[in-house]
Amino acid sequence: MPVIYVARSQALQKWGAEVGLSKHVYKVGIGEGKAAEIEAQMNGESLAGQTDWKLVKLQKLDQAVEEDQAIARLAGREKPVDPNFYPKLRGARGIFKVKLENVGNAMLVQQALGTGEMKIEKVKPADVAAYLIRNAIE
Repeated sequence: MPVIYVARSQALQKWGAEVGLSKHVYKVGIGEGKAAEIEAQMNGESLAGQTDWKLVKLQKLDQAVEEDQAIARLAGREKPVDPNFYPKLRGARGIFKVKLENVGNAMLVQQALGTGEMKIEKVKPADVAAYLIRNAIE
């Protein structure tokens, strides 16, 4: 059964902050298997030149979604990082620069429509992952 996942690499986030991209850089992809298998595959192939990938969130998909479709859908909300512009990425697709303001605004809207309690202390990586997955499949 296909799954959509959001992963992050501490080394890639550090690199993104150093080059002025953003320290909030995440990889969105669609794969098969369990979290450990996907992490092992990403680290085994040194995705974007990094071997410290960790999954932040994994969600099973009910309908078949192509990775290209999910990336294109998400590109309407968040800025994809062009792998041709940054040679360090080595052709890795599905890497996004995330603005925490967008994530916070989406969380506020959900809270206003749901519980009525509108309070956000701090945006966490799990919140960013949920936001990216929601926008990629809807």
